[in-house]
Amino acid sequence: MKMKLGIMAVACVVVFMSGCGSSTENQIIGKWEAGEPSVVTVEFAQDGKAKITMFGQTLEGTYKLTGDDLEWTVNGKTTKSKVKLTAREMEMTSEGRTVKYKKV
Repeated sequence: MKMKLGIMAVACVVVFMSGCGSSTENQIIGKWEAGEPSVVTVEFAQDGKAKITMFGQTLEGTYKLTGDDLEWTVNGKTTKSKVKLTAREMEMTSEGRTVKYKKV
């Protein structure tokens, strides 16, 4: 009986821990806005596709996130950035400039 309870306790801990953490790759998925009012909107899809909208113009491209390194390509131009992510905020730094986004 004690053995069964021990196994169940371990299984519950494993399930709980697997649901707690969210990898950087999963946190970036979704729509993000920068500026007040929103000047730039970026949307990252799970399939590696990205959309960026500025001043009513939407451009589509692809992205790859490895740890805190983001590489994305839009209109044949590839940009590399460092990314700091939380569940609701993202800071993207490239070429010495940092842009702060909030998740929509």
